[in-house]
Amino acid sequence: MQKAEAPVLIIFTIWLLWVLIAPYTLAPGSVEDLSGKVGTIDNADQIAEMNPFAAAIYWLGDSNCHQMSSRSYYLNGNEMPFCARDLGLFVGLVLGMVLVLVLKFRVPLLVVVLGFVPMALDGGIQLLTDYESTNLVRLLTGTLAGVSVAFLIHLIALNIRESRRAGSSQRSP
Repeated sequence: MQKAEAPVLIIFTIWLLWVLIAPYTLAPGSVEDLSGKVGTIDNADQIAEMNPFAAAIYWLGDSNCHQMSSRSYYLNGNEMPFCARDLGLFVGLVLGMVLVLVLKFRVPLLVVVLGFVPMALDGGIQLLTDYESTNLVRLLTGTLAGVSVAFLIHLIALNIRESRRAGSSQRSP
């Protein structure tokens, strides 16, 4: 396993599990509509009634995601703390790091950048037109973008390792 990527995979996996578990720590059907705006706490009243674990996850969701009910999945009858696209990003981060660690390959930067295009198109067209995406499309484009982020993290880690090796070989007589 790569030195830097393995701990990152563990962190991403723990985060994804927390996001998936949080709705199950609440009474079924107790979180139904969290719709709001990104960058604001719109659901402080609902979050205040949650257990500390769920409250922390839902607070992060509330402050970083629009949480539109129609664009979110439900687990245990509860709206998830993040929308379908964000969930896809989290799944993609885990999947991408697993691919990097198992397959041990270097993805060209162009391929990494192209992995963001479907999500940008889906979200951009939806923002600018009457087109309404589906949660499955949001999940899939988010997953692809998350995989791309993981590949980008891997490329950065490889570049750092290579520059450190080059620096240490220049110092050696």
